[in-house]
Amino acid sequence: MRYLPLTDSDRQAMLARVGVSSIDELFCDVPPSARFDGGYDLPDHMSEMEVGRHISALAARNMAAGSVPSFLGAGAYRHHVPASVDHLIQRGEFLTAYTPYQPEISQGTLQALFEFQSQVALMTDMEVANASMYDGATACAEAVLMARRVTRRKKVVLSGGLHPHYRDVTETQSGYLGTEILGAAADLRGEEDLSGLVDDGTACVVVQNPSVFGHLHDYSALAAQCHEKGALLVVVVAEVMSLGAVQPPGAMGADIVVGEGQSLGNPLGFGGPYVGLFATRQKFVRQMPGRLCGQTVDDDGRRGWVLTMSTREQHIRREKATSNICTNAGLCALAFTIHAALLGEAGFAELAQLNHATASALADRLRRIDGVELLNNYFFNEFALALPKPAGAVVSALAERGILAGVPASRLYPDDPALANVLLVAATECNIEAECIALADGLAEVLG
Repeated sequence: MRYLPLTDSDRQAMLARVGVSSIDELFCDVPPSARFDGGYDLPDHMSEMEVGRHISALAARNMAAGSVPSFLGAGAYRHHVPASVDHLIQRGEFLTAYTPYQPEISQGTLQALFEFQSQVALMTDMEVANASMYDGATACAEAVLMARRVTRRKKVVLSGGLHPHYRDVTETQSGYLGTEILGAAADLRGEEDLSGLVDDGTACVVVQNPSVFGHLHDYSALAAQCHEKGALLVVVVAEVMSLGAVQPPGAMGADIVVGEGQSLGNPLGFGGPYVGLFATRQKFVRQMPGRLCGQTVDDDGRRGWVLTMSTREQHIRREKATSNICTNAGLCALAFTIHAALLGEAGFAELAQLNHATASALADRLRRIDGVELLNNYFFNEFALALPKPAGAVVSALAERGILAGVPASRLYPDDPALANVLLVAATECNIEAECIALADGLAEVLG
């Protein structure tokens, strides 16, 4: 145990100082029924070399999305990240303490966050954006809490096209705050009508575009209906790349736009880390969670950056805080900003068009397979297929052939048998034609 700095005599001295005779006495307040008194099914010890070898063997059992043809999506997308992004985010100028409390020594970090906010506001067509949230799901949950603060109402309507993980996080975070949540059934074909659920007691309606099933919508009419009743429209964008080709939520009349920014600058990483986007109207800015970096001038008239707003619990009384999220996803936001800057507006739009073209060609190829039905009239780079067999079994069979065919809807909706045969397929600029052909051939073989 050479890595533990304390000797037995050190521990005895510490125990004597706090007035107990053993470490077990420190847990006297935990009832015996709640204590673990068994053993762990683990080896007693392994050398560093043995541990490394064992973990490498476990990792080798994973099929990484970048190692085979991959059509996974459902909220996490494989895009090409330029090597310059990783190089730049590791520069020493960005390796300061995570919270830029002292602007005079954090100008690089603050400027990068200011640029990030500007990019998010431009992409979403909103007036102001914060310095990021943890991820898209927590941003969605925070948007609901913000809508409740703005409207002073308790009822929230969640679309059936909202990603179920986003819904789960929102329900969990709002569950103990008296929020009345109305969740629509899974909107498999993109035909839901939420207007009948909006009334004078509604705080907000939360929709997703593209939806979890890939459907595209114009929510202008719904926004007008929400505003007529004094409610807010929250639009979730789980695939930020779509904003290069699809009408932005702000142009539809959205009041709050949240989303997942992973597609820009942040590769897939077995679940994270990600970066949440949050934008709103200027009139709601004081109810917006998280940080807001602003531009100013110093005594000599030189441009500089500061934390304009950060009404979080460590700055003011906890009961007055707009959010319990204590940070922003700074490094991931920086990667997002660099990637977006490298692309520029024209490059961003061109990349989005390439995504759509690739997905459209793949959808046309797959829909020609006997028994396969394309469920989308309009989509961006992800679509839903109805298969003649359970999608989970089909995906497993194709994985054995070295193809990650997509995400079975049953992974997201395990209790809905009506979705057992539905497969979500995403195609990005990373999918070359040979991979699309391999998927089509493999799917036809498995279904044949």
